[in-house]
Amino acid sequence: MEFDGILFFPVTPFDAQRRVDTAVLGQHLATALAHGPGGVFPACGTGEFHALSASESTTVVRATVDAVAGRVPVVAGTGGPLGHALEVARAAADAGADALLVLPPYLVGGPQAGLAAYVEAIAAVSPLPVVIYHRGNAAYSVDTVRRLVANPKVVGFKDGVGDIGTAQLIVRAVADEGRDDVAFFNGLLTAELTQAAYRGIGIPLYSSAAFAMAPDIANAYYRAYVDGDEARRLALLDGFYAPLVRLRDETPGFGVSLIKAGLRLGGLPVGSVRPPLVDPTPEQEERLAGILAAGRALVERVPV
Repeated sequence: MEFDGILFFPVTPFDAQRRVDTAVLGQHLATALAHGPGGVFPACGTGEFHALSASESTTVVRATVDAVAGRVPVVAGTGGPLGHALEVARAAADAGADALLVLPPYLVGGPQAGLAAYVEAIAAVSPLPVVIYHRGNAAYSVDTVRRLVANPKVVGFKDGVGDIGTAQLIVRAVADEGRDDVAFFNGLLTAELTQAAYRGIGIPLYSSAAFAMAPDIANAYYRAYVDGDEARRLALLDGFYAPLVRLRDETPGFGVSLIKAGLRLGGLPVGSVRPPLVDPTPEQEERLAGILAAGRALVERVPV
């Protein structure tokens, strides 16, 4: 599976009764797709996978597949309690997804053999290829990744840990196993802040939550990154991404909450986040509006 461009993780809109709003999701997807993402990852972290039922997750994936209409790969989230993960994985295939992103199991930690078995169990119940999400209580060792990539259904590795040394060893281990078809990408929060380092170890792709609320700014950064225009890339890093990260770090869960707030500021009624996440305060939303305005001013000053 190949990706060419920013990896887009859409939010899951909720209506006033906190139900999934597929009409607003369709608007959200249409706007972002016009900016040419390399892949769409519905019902994943930014899409509040943790707060969705299995049926809601399937609804989101099906609506996304319909909106994308084959233009780019659709990679659906799965994970959490194993029974839930298996149900979601089967349903995602039926809904037309192209692959699965395997999020960490629920709460408990297990040994490396158990983590590998968790991924293998999900892969076994669905015809879809899988991408491993290396994060939290699902931190895979180099040897575990070697074991997993022996299965041709494992086609990707998303790093959400941020240990550059381990990530480098994993990249090399996969190459040693003769797999040149595994997609590696940086999945840290606000990945633009760290992507220059990841490119240096052979991980050129990254997921962008910012793309979900400001695809114009995210694409300007991506073009500067791809073109090697360091002056433009650093201007956007300093003027938009660094202030965004400072605001994000004020409150747990703001990696998602700020994205929804940014979309609401732009006029798209995506609703609030579900508990345990919280929305920004009015003062924080005002600062977010200023950060977005500053980012767009930079884009206009140095257009793509």
